[in-house]
Amino acid sequence: MAKFIEVAGVDELESGTMKAVVAAGQELLLARVGERFYAADRRCPHMKGDLSRGELAGTVVTCPRHGSQFDLSSGRVVRWTKGRLMSKMWGVLKRPRDLVVYNVKVEDGRVLAEV
Repeated sequence: MAKFIEVAGVDELESGTMKAVVAAGQELLLARVGERFYAADRRCPHMKGDLSRGELAGTVVTCPRHGSQFDLSSGRVVRWTKGRLMSKMWGVLKRPRDLVVYNVKVEDGRVLAEV
């Protein structure tokens, strides 16, 4: 059964930044956009790139390995692959999958994710 677990303090992330965290044995990506926090699986569902090493633009995170993009507010695929021919061919062979996202709330200066 899922429960809310503390993953960070509110002051640990500035707006427009993200970091890797571990909660209940799961590797998560934690991001802050304005006053809102988002949590998702840390690994890209395309080729398991570390999303915490990617780029964040608004609520869209870009995987550093193949340029796949996901909206952290919903987990939806924005772009599956980008770049070279091999990446495009792999994108055709492997169907797009949304990123798993988790509910987040803030209480008493703590960021909690439901995992």
